[in-house]
Amino acid sequence: MTKTQQAQKILVTGATGTVGRQVVTELLARGHAVRALTRDPAKAGFPAGVEVVRGDLTDPDSLVPALEGVTGVHLITFGGAYFAPLETGPRILELARAAGVRRVTVLHGGEATPLEQAVRAADGLDWTVLMPVEFMGNALEWADGIVTAGEVREPFVSRLSAMVHEGDIGAVAAVALTEEGHGRQEYVITGPELLTVGDKVATIAAARGRDIALVELTEEEAVAQWRAAGHPEDVIGFLLEAYGNTPEVGRTVADTVEKVTGRPARTFGQWAAEHADTFRAG
Repeated sequence: MTKTQQAQKILVTGATGTVGRQVVTELLARGHAVRALTRDPAKAGFPAGVEVVRGDLTDPDSLVPALEGVTGVHLITFGGAYFAPLETGPRILELARAAGVRRVTVLHGGEATPLEQAVRAADGLDWTVLMPVEFMGNALEWADGIVTAGEVREPFVSRLSAMVHEGDIGAVAAVALTEEGHGRQEYVITGPELLTVGDKVATIAAARGRDIALVELTEEEAVAQWRAAGHPEDVIGFLLEAYGNTPEVGRTVADTVEKVTGRPARTFGQWAAEHADTFRAG
């Protein structure tokens, strides 16, 4: 951290989520103070040094104590027990401005959610919209099949993905929350390479030190598998579209991570090495 990058206190909402935990980790690594917001502090499980506070984005006034003394806030677009789209954005941002918050990042929810729209319309705040593509962590869904049967069963195995390490999402957020020059920006965040399903399976196999069979499913077989796993019909429809007709943004490598953080984006090989034990039999 340079003299112009003073330690700051940042409020991370959605702090116990996949990305939220990475934002906390990256901020700590950069020497900043972190206040983590959760509805259940007793279950947060953060390392020493993280200030854990209770609050709920569906009840903006519950955030007033959490906003005191922070310079930046990381927001998510869904909240409550059922993760419904938040309608409380205007009030949250009003309270943030009143508390002296200068910077806000918001994790894109896949569509134009009310909270994200409120962030984009906010005056007096440097906002950054984080737009990650497919998470590398999605591959954890294969763990049971790999451990029990040594196989991955998927449709559309030739589809391409520029999947991103969740830690890189956290790193981009940490920079945008603490440094100048990222206000009113949309950042598409990807990994450094395009991968097919076969590429991903081979990478995991190499990391765990044992071959994995790839079984290509028809659409009908995939739908039956997803239904058996308990996925609702709207999720199944989303998966068919996302996998069968991956949008260009999801299969195009962007250099955002390196431009923002100054280091290359992490590879799927690095992710697989970090999680190799998950794909090995106990």
